[in-house]
Amino acid sequence: MNASVPVPGAGVHWFRRFLAFLGPGYMVSVGYMDPGNWATDIAGGSRFGYMLLSVILLSNLMAIVLQALAARLGIATGLDLAQACRARYSRPVNLMLWVACEIAIVACDLAEVIGTAIALNLLFGIPLVWGAVITALDVFLVLLLMRRGFRALEAFVIALLALIFGCFVVQMVLAAPPLQAVLGGFLPKAEVVTNPAALYLAIGIIGATVMPHNLYLHSSIVQTRAYPRTDEGRRSALRWAVTDSTIALMLALFVNAAILITAATVFHASGRTDVEEIEQAYELLSPMLGVGIASTLFAVALLASGINSTVTATLAGQIVMEGFLRIRLPDWARRLLTRGIAIVPVVVITSLYGAQGTAKLLVFSQVVLSMQLPFAVIPLVRCVTDRRLMGKLVTGRLLAAVAWGISGVIVVLNLKVLFDMATG
Repeated sequence: MNASVPVPGAGVHWFRRFLAFLGPGYMVSVGYMDPGNWATDIAGGSRFGYMLLSVILLSNLMAIVLQALAARLGIATGLDLAQACRARYSRPVNLMLWVACEIAIVACDLAEVIGTAIALNLLFGIPLVWGAVITALDVFLVLLLMRRGFRALEAFVIALLALIFGCFVVQMVLAAPPLQAVLGGFLPKAEVVTNPAALYLAIGIIGATVMPHNLYLHSSIVQTRAYPRTDEGRRSALRWAVTDSTIALMLALFVNAAILITAATVFHASGRTDVEEIEQAYELLSPMLGVGIASTLFAVALLASGINSTVTATLAGQIVMEGFLRIRLPDWARRLLTRGIAIVPVVVITSLYGAQGTAKLLVFSQVVLSMQLPFAVIPLVRCVTDRRLMGKLVTGRLLAAVAWGISGVIVVLNLKVLFDMATG
């Protein structure tokens, strides 16, 4: 699909050019509001009120920078991150990076299976085990969309994002959070670091927000635009691509913040600081808000989030396998393989331990994702700071310093999670 989407030439109104580049950023933003984010946002809001909004803002700013770097790599070099790694590193290193990324994709898919199964259970009463099995059928949805072209794929994703956005706009109106307290939550507070419980949730929020496979995905799909492969054409394409991804990730910021704000306004303010699971939030929303549709909107948004994440995870998996190993599986085979690996533990855990075990598995998937993040971020930063590879679009010193700073924060947070797990 490289260069398959036409782009208007010079002299055309800027809005038409913006529309031509609109799409990849929204596909990437899906990973920043997938079901894995919901549990950490709900727990953070119910337990600590609006305090962790500052962490959501920080993680979103980190995501904006990293996705801009991924777009820069794809546009400047004509390579996605997996292909760039294959060209730069030895075969053993590439195999290690590929395995790390595949683990991240399976962990992400695990969250999607759980989230979709929970939504089906809440909306239609389908048992969690059967809901997990039903999610395997989404392979037909992905195949249908892929056959209609990349723009159809983007349109489907954007439509579901609009549905999620609309659901949470209504939730915000119904919850009517105090504006001053919400704005105050975006200001960093020392308690986030000094309180061990708050710090653990903060790490979980960052781990659930920045998705490693999104960096591979974005570096590839920005090349679907048929911009001139010249220095000026690449510079122009980079400006539009970064604009697209930044706006889309601000939408993701709103959704994640809305989940936490809803939990803080409805649960924390009423003394229910023990709400940590998606099912709990669903059961309590309508009774505590006094509006029957509140819980339904919550579940509809969750279902849309799970379906949307399916599409982007499939694309990312194909990009990673083809980039690292030069192996291209049929889309249906790739999807069934990834989803099959994710479904098995969900079915087993749900059968043995019920909904509580599923909730713990959802949190575990986010820890796994967090562990894999440095294996994508560090190669990305090394690539975009290499003048021989990037040419005139190499990152400047300030942006490079910010990128390495973000990498350092991610590594430190991962070490903290490992330490906490080891010490209980």
